Amino acid sequence: MILDLSGVRKSYAVGSEKVVALAGVDLAVGEGEFITVIGSNGAGKTSLLNVIAGSVLPDEGRVSLRERDVTSWSTHRRARWIGRVFQDPRQGTAARLTVAENLALARRKGGKGIQFALTRSRRAKLRDELVRLGVGLEDRLGESVTSLSGGERQALTVLMATMTRPALLLLDEHTAALDPVNADQVLGLTESLVRESRIATLMVTHRMDQAVAVGDRLIMLHKGRVQFDLPAAEKRTLGVGGLVSLFRCVGCVEDELLLAPVAQNTAPSAPTPPRAS
Repeated sequence: MILDLSGVRKSYAVGSEKVVALAGVDLAVGEGEFITVIGSNGAGKTSLLNVIAGSVLPDEGRVSLRERDVTSWSTHRRARWIGRVFQDPRQGTAARLTVAENLALARRKGGKGIQFALTRSRRAKLRDELVRLGVGLEDRLGESVTSLSGGERQALTVLMATMTRPALLLLDEHTAALDPVNADQVLGLTESLVRESRIATLMVTHRMDQAVAVGDRLIMLHKGRVQFDLPAAEKRTLGVGGLVSLFRCVGCVEDELLLAPVAQNTAPSAPTPPRAS
């Protein structure tokens, strides 16, 4: 098992109130599994990724990576096993460095000695890596990443997050800031890189069509709990309309991002709720 969460709880103090972000989450992720994660605003999606990555420590529960208890480990200690891509393309790259220097850092997982890493042979290897993206960055190794478009920068970030073959990849709505064409291109690239290297992946998305079409499983979060855990065949049978109906079943009707796609889908509007996880 790549990832195992057991009884994970996390709350935050907001003024005088206590807000529960995760309310006892149990989740197991196997080798090479691709899991999409959906939920309304405040459902706990980003908190879940933060706890897994180590940027937030849980109040209760256990986080295991490759059967090691890493609950108290920092983000840095977990970095050898985890890659992460954020919604903002700027968060995954170092703005003052070139494309080649960013790739060198990613390959060395933050180690020192960038210039040493950029020998002629290593630059040739980095160029070969960029050819796989299909966006023309192989001829722009010496350019600053600030010269790249949002789609190009996010494509580079996905490559950087996967090039050392981490055990687990965390995608936090990584196509949400892109236009539809670039979003589809980056998502296709993501799927290709993940499948090729058999990297276990958790992808948070607000797009119900992505949640249906991509991955082996779908996790639905609501109020800090896993409400449904659906295998690929079941989620595709439900379709977008069926998934939105499941949100209505658990009392979630306020999130316009979730409800908007219903009219474009012909799936049954009132499915029988599948088993809860």
